[in-house]
Amino acid sequence: MNKAEESIGKEYSRSIWRNFCKSIQNYELIQDGDRIAVCISGGKDSMLLAKCMQRYQKYGGVNFELVFLAMNPGYSEETVQKVADNAKLLEIPLEMYSTRVFESAERCSKNPCFLCSRLRRGWLYGKAQEIGCNKIALGHHFNDVIETILMGILYGSQVQTMMPKLYSENYTGVEVIRPLYLVHESDIVSWADFNGLEFIQCACSVTKNSGSSKRKEVKELIESLKKTNPSVEMNIFRSVENVNLNTLISYHSGSNYRHFLENYREGVTIRGKKTDTKCQEE
Repeated sequence: MNKAEESIGKEYSRSIWRNFCKSIQNYELIQDGDRIAVCISGGKDSMLLAKCMQRYQKYGGVNFELVFLAMNPGYSEETVQKVADNAKLLEIPLEMYSTRVFESAERCSKNPCFLCSRLRRGWLYGKAQEIGCNKIALGHHFNDVIETILMGILYGSQVQTMMPKLYSENYTGVEVIRPLYLVHESDIVSWADFNGLEFIQCACSVTKNSGSSKRKEVKELIESLKKTNPSVEMNIFRSVENVNLNTLISYHSGSNYRHFLENYREGVTIRGKKTDTKCQEE
């Protein structure tokens, strides 16, 4: 067992390992007989995910298979070598495949990051299905979740979150899981620094040239809010766990759309009881 893996069960047993296991158990992410493709981008999140999945395979009490899948979307030779070196250092048996995703995304003048994400996701789903995997494990963490909530509100005019698991709409039999769902990014950074590990950042030229993104803006906003409200991150997270449908103007589930006026015309629901909507004199 190498130092980085050992530290997950020692120095980071509470902050990382416990929250990793809690995510799996709370959201029922892994079952006996699963064949899971762990998707490796080469960054800190996916590399930690790989090590946690290996550890859970040893000690989690669940019988499942792992495949460590990496896509080269058009990295430089130096970046590809960095990913391969880190995988070897961390004892991750990586399978890497080359694609031309960056080339396609960079030709898109509008929303290249969205296109890049879509193309990469589609390729990974297809590859996972091809090699007989029923699940894909992604390295999204707690901070990705709360940033997605705020981005939806501020830029998308909608209340939604990044789900801990979901079925692929286009690839039958493939399910996406996010085992780092309750792990904080600051603890991932700390784990990498503690072990002297250096991982790649986003290697896309579009991101390098722009220097900013909506997600970065939201990340900075949350950091600013934390200065006066240390609980703001958990409050954002719990906001999508404690949704009261009686206080929403409208909502939908798939194509089923509901508006509050549908019930209001027949009477207002207050504390579980219907009352007359007409004004009453005392």
